[in-house]
Amino acid sequence: MKKTIVRAVSTAAFLSTVYAGSAYASTHTVEKGDSLWKIATKYQTTVSDLKSLNNLKSDFLQVNQKLKVSGEAVAEPIKTVTSTTATSTTTYVVKNGDYLGKIANQFSTTVSALKSLNGLNSDKIYVGQTLKVSEKASAAPTPPPAQTPVTPPADSSSVYTVVSGDTLGKIGLQYKMSVAELKKLNGLNSDRIYVGQKLKVTGKAAEVTPTPTPTQPVAPPVQPEKTTEYTIKSGDTLGGISLKFKMTVQKLKEINGLKTDMIYVGQKLKVSGEAAVVTPTKPVEPVGEFATDFINVAKSVMGTPYVWGGSTLNGFDCSGFIFYVANKAGYKIGRYSAAGYYSRTYYVDQPKPGDLVFFENTYKQGISHLGIYLGNNEFLHADEKRGVSIANLSNPYYTAHFDGFKRFY
Repeated sequence: MKKTIVRAVSTAAFLSTVYAGSAYASTHTVEKGDSLWKIATKYQTTVSDLKSLNNLKSDFLQVNQKLKVSGEAVAEPIKTVTSTTATSTTTYVVKNGDYLGKIANQFSTTVSALKSLNGLNSDKIYVGQTLKVSEKASAAPTPPPAQTPVTPPADSSSVYTVVSGDTLGKIGLQYKMSVAELKKLNGLNSDRIYVGQKLKVTGKAAEVTPTPTPTQPVAPPVQPEKTTEYTIKSGDTLGGISLKFKMTVQKLKEINGLKTDMIYVGQKLKVSGEAAVVTPTKPVEPVGEFATDFINVAKSVMGTPYVWGGSTLNGFDCSGFIFYVANKAGYKIGRYSAAGYYSRTYYVDQPKPGDLVFFENTYKQGISHLGIYLGNNEFLHADEKRGVSIANLSNPYYTAHFDGFKRFY
């Protein structure tokens, strides 16, 4: 009897030691698809704690980056198949840093199901609130290991002189090389280059085939005799009015001497031509009122030039464009980088107009570009050469750098 007790205690001690050893982690190596939120969930901490512990100023992460983590990773013990006849309903107490999307993901349910189960009319929750949940918390699935592309050996190398406007991404695309290959070949530790710098490149420059410009309706020249007056009604915005009369917001402000986007009911505005009858070639299926407004505002600023770091009508970069359009459409969100918006959205398998489309490894490693999906394989974005314009996902460049479709929480 004593031997049996001793053997059972020893076995339990051994198993607890193995389990604890597999659960503990002091550092985490970033993998493809990781985000601060995902890592924080895995180690039962918060995004702000992770950023503070690692002195991070933004949400941007790089593959193979080492992060300090406090606490233990959520263990994933071997699952045994058991037959159940009913799902048990448990409760969860809201902690600091929680939100409905995070709790829904933790308990393998949806935000709408959580709200329905708890009779919530909005997404607002508070620390200490007790919520009903329908599933036990499940450990996050381990993402598949990132595949490293195999680069064929270069047959020959030549020298390229950097000119104004060049980036490593642009040069790499021209010579069919990756940024990592360029940096390794030239012993570069960062993406910074300067005009006149000599860089080694492999092979010959690829013949650049210009991307065909999508057919867009061209507004007729503004003629004084065709200028009419429009009286502002409740709910009007400059974006909506300009879209209705086939004008840009900038042109509308220019002919009316407006310095800001502020207008008021009853105000008289000069508009060119007559109100256009909108006849879409194919019905779209946006995900809701926000998606419709999101697309309408985005289309109203088409033609705005590209400006690095820009988020106003004077010029946009890709993330500044999303910030401006989302807020104008009624979705209040901060000004983040492409990677920042990436970590504040979730993947969708069947994209709809109004969703976001993300690209990786364009001018730098990781998530580096985004746009607004319009349907029919088209998206609207801030292009470096053509400003705010429509592009097609079938373009080889965008196909090569495509990451996926995501949607705001």
